[in-house]
Amino acid sequence: MTTKAELLKKPVEHFDITRENVVPIVDAMAKMAYSARDLHRAADIYDRMLRDRDCGVILCLAGSLISAGLKKVFSDMIKNRMVDAVVSTGANIVDQDFFEALGFRHWIAEDRFKYGLDDDKRREMHLDRIYDTLIDEDELRICDETIHKIADSLDPRPYSSREFIAEMGKYLSETGSKTGASIVLEAFREEVPIFCPAFSDCSAGFGLVAHQAARKGKAKVSLDSAKDFYELTQLKVKNESTGLFMVGGGVPKNFAQDIVVAAEVLGHDVPMHKYAIQITVADVRDGALSGSTLKEASSWGKVDTTYEQMVYCEATIAVPLIAGYAYQKRGWEGRAARKWSALLDKEGA
Repeated sequence: MTTKAELLKKPVEHFDITRENVVPIVDAMAKMAYSARDLHRAADIYDRMLRDRDCGVILCLAGSLISAGLKKVFSDMIKNRMVDAVVSTGANIVDQDFFEALGFRHWIAEDRFKYGLDDDKRREMHLDRIYDTLIDEDELRICDETIHKIADSLDPRPYSSREFIAEMGKYLSETGSKTGASIVLEAFREEVPIFCPAFSDCSAGFGLVAHQAARKGKAKVSLDSAKDFYELTQLKVKNESTGLFMVGGGVPKNFAQDIVVAAEVLGHDVPMHKYAIQITVADVRDGALSGSTLKEASSWGKVDTTYEQMVYCEATIAVPLIAGYAYQKRGWEGRAARKWSALLDKEGA
């Protein structure tokens, strides 16, 4: 019988946009058709965002992206001032990025596991499967416990997810990231806020549930999703020109788009997001947010249509090409760090 150790031999390696020059490939796609030309236009729009010094860039992440090898891409985008705020699912930030920073890895699974063969046996071995990767459930429990520990160390009050994730970054700054690049740690260093509107829908939820259960009626740490929305809306109010780089859809996409409407509700006359690109494999026909087009978002007053592009492509293919193109074009050089986390802390938003 195959042992657990034998299955966890090949770690997922993260793509490095600083080493791979994809510019000639993406430029060649401009002379093609279909999704290739769409991808080139999206890469060009992202480069435009970075060269527009008035534009604040919001990165939206949905789906299992870090486990798939995109951690260093996003970390380098933060490090090189290519991103000013992040809106993500909790899994990318906690179960995957923070998890790896604690010293753990995601592992390449044998091809036969993609089809659900022996999933019952993987469960007995405490191995969780994400399509063609494996993650050690016992190590995930350590991640849960670390979140519990961080919650116990904080003053008992409601926190925005941004505030709590900053505490996770502080923890890593004191203990160090044990597996190289970390989105949470880099964002803490660069004062880039990370929002997870559905923060409890990941390992953070297990840690916070354990924290609240242990308090037994005493004051406790809790999450305030309305504060998340208010804080991100304040960033739109204070930086009217904004661009969206959206990977996947769902809650992060809608949350980031909605801040235009929220600002209007608060009495501010702000423009729609000036730039927007979305990478997705979702269809438009079911009406779900993951597949709704950016032109549809314009009907809601959220996204301008001058510089918008949908790219129907799987993220591990499209993200390295689009982000790598913008990185190698160097439009981000000389771009000032907005340090939006410090702004929100200062103003007590």
